Amino acid sequence: MRLRRWSNVVVLAAVSAAVASCGTAGTGSETADGKTELTIATFNEFGYEELFKEYEAANPDVKISQRKTAQGGPHHENLFAKLEQGSGLADIEAVEEGYLSRLMAKADKFSDLGDIGPDDVTPDRWLKWKADAATTKDGKLIGYGTDIGPLAMCYRQDLFERAGLPSSPDAVRPLFASWESYFAAGDQFVKKVPGVAWFDSASQIFNAMHNQHDVGYFNTSDELVVESNPAIRGDWDRVVAAVEKGQSAKLAAFSDEWNNAFKAGTFATRTCPSWMLGVIETQAGPENAGKWAVADSFPDGGGNWGGSYLTVPKQGKNATEAAKLAAWLTAPEQQIKAFQAKGTFPSQFDAIEDRTLLESVNAYFGNVKAGALYAAQVQKVKAAQYKGPADGQIQDDVFGPALQSVEQGKKPEEAWQTAVDEAKKVAN
Repeated sequence: MRLRRWSNVVVLAAVSAAVASCGTAGTGSETADGKTELTIATFNEFGYEELFKEYEAANPDVKISQRKTAQGGPHHENLFAKLEQGSGLADIEAVEEGYLSRLMAKADKFSDLGDIGPDDVTPDRWLKWKADAATTKDGKLIGYGTDIGPLAMCYRQDLFERAGLPSSPDAVRPLFASWESYFAAGDQFVKKVPGVAWFDSASQIFNAMHNQHDVGYFNTSDELVVESNPAIRGDWDRVVAAVEKGQSAKLAAFSDEWNNAFKAGTFATRTCPSWMLGVIETQAGPENAGKWAVADSFPDGGGNWGGSYLTVPKQGKNATEAAKLAAWLTAPEQQIKAFQAKGTFPSQFDAIEDRTLLESVNAYFGNVKAGALYAAQVQKVKAAQYKGPADGQIQDDVFGPALQSVEQGKKPEEAWQTAVDEAKKVAN
C-alpha cells in the first residue's frame, strides 16, 4: 500500500485537544477526592502503563484504572457477557480484530466516536482497511484503531548455531522465504538439536498461515467457508505434517507452560506479529536478551495477525471523557511510545512514517531497527482479511483445540472433522 502523509499540524492539534481536555461533561464515576475515574479494560500487552501516568499528569482531574486480562479469550468473553447484561463494562473496552465483527453486529450498544470524540480525530488518520473495519454501513465509527500486526519471524540465534543453520537476520531469509523452506529447515533443525522443537504450537503456525489469505473462515456475506475454502485445509495438512515430524513443542499458547518455555529455550522459532516482541521479552526475561532475533522476512510474503481497537460502550457513565482518552492513546505520538514499550505497531499514517518510529531500536532483539523492519512489512499487507462474526471464537475455541488434540495423539482426520463440526455450531 502507499502511505500518505497528513499534516503534522492537524495531528498535533488533535493530540493537544485530547490532552488538554479534562472537563467532567457527564455525571460519571468520581474518586473520593473528586476526580473523574475512567476505567479501561485491556488484554495481553498494550504498552499503556506509562501513558496512563502521562495523561493523568496532564489531566489532574482524571484518574485512570486499568482492568488488564492476561489473555484475549477471557477478556472478550467478559466483554460480551457484560454487554448482554447491560452493566459492568469499563468506560473503554479494547477489542481484538478477530472479535470485531461480532461486536459490530451490536454497534448500537457502543458510542459513535465520530459523534462524541474530538472533532479533528477522523478516520483518515488510520490505514484505510483499519478504519473501515470499525465503521458501520451508515458511517458510525465504533472503535479507534490501536495497533496492527504485520508479520515477521522471530528465532533463537544460539539454537540455530547449534543446528548448523545460518543465524544472522540477513542469512536466515532463505529459510523463511516460503512455508516449504520453513518446514524443510525445521526438519533439519530437529535432527540436529534433539529435545528442542522448531516451533511452539501448531495452532500458532496455523493462525499465521491462515491470516495471509484473502478469505478466511467466513466470506464477506458472513457465510462459513471452512469446508469450501481449500486454503484452510491446505494449511491444516502442512501444519499437521510438521507436527508428525516432531517440529512442534506442543504448547498451548499463552499458557504457563508456554510462558516458561521462552526462558527454557524449548523451541527455536516463533511467528512474530509486531506485538509478539513485547510478549517474548516479558516471558523470556533479561537472561535471554540478545539470543532472540527478528528477521525481516516471512514465509510466502507478508500478512497481518492481530491488532485492536478502543471502544466506548454506551452503558458507561463517562462516554465523552472516555472518548478523549481513547483518542489520545491512539494518537501517533502515543502509538509510537506504545510500540517502543511493547512492540504494538502503529496503525496511523503519521506514526508509521515518523522518523522516531523508523529509527526505533529494540535492544532485546540485538538492537534491530524494529520500527523500520515492521514498517516495511506493513507495505506487504494490501488489506486485512475479513473477519466474520465468530472468527475469534473459531480461531481460539475450535481450531486451536483441534490442532492441540493432534499434538496429543488424535488422528488428524478425526480432529479435522471435529473442527468442522464445532465451527458450524459456533457460526450458527
